[in-house]
Amino acid sequence: MTIDKDMKILIADDMPSMRSAVKGMLKQLGFTKISEASDGLGALSHLRLNRCDLLLSDWNMPNMDGISLVRMIRGDVELKDMIVLMITAETDKEHVMEAIKVGISDYIVKPFTADILLHKIENIIAKRHQADKTP
Repeated sequence: MTIDKDMKILIADDMPSMRSAVKGMLKQLGFTKISEASDGLGALSHLRLNRCDLLLSDWNMPNMDGISLVRMIRGDVELKDMIVLMITAETDKEHVMEAIKVGISDYIVKPFTADILLHKIENIIAKRHQADKTP
């Protein structure tokens, strides 16, 4: 299965250097439609104005953290089916379980490579594609 490299991607992270690094990885992988937000509130506002296919969100951000952002997305009739990949330094079991409970599609632990990012995106899309086929 091939991935649509024209999918619209939003990167939400309060660290400009992290947004830049992730954007660079995505461009290296062939993705071109990439937007950025510096916190969860900005990301939610962007998503409501501009439909995106994939959100790459940091966990720890000011104004609205990644978990609160995912809760808002999952509770929004227009956004609820969006693919959300959480990017975090949080590795303890409680954090992972909380993220799964609120409905993330998957997560990546910092630091990571472009190959890991691509692998996660491919897995999420393959799972979604498989679920769509299931009667």
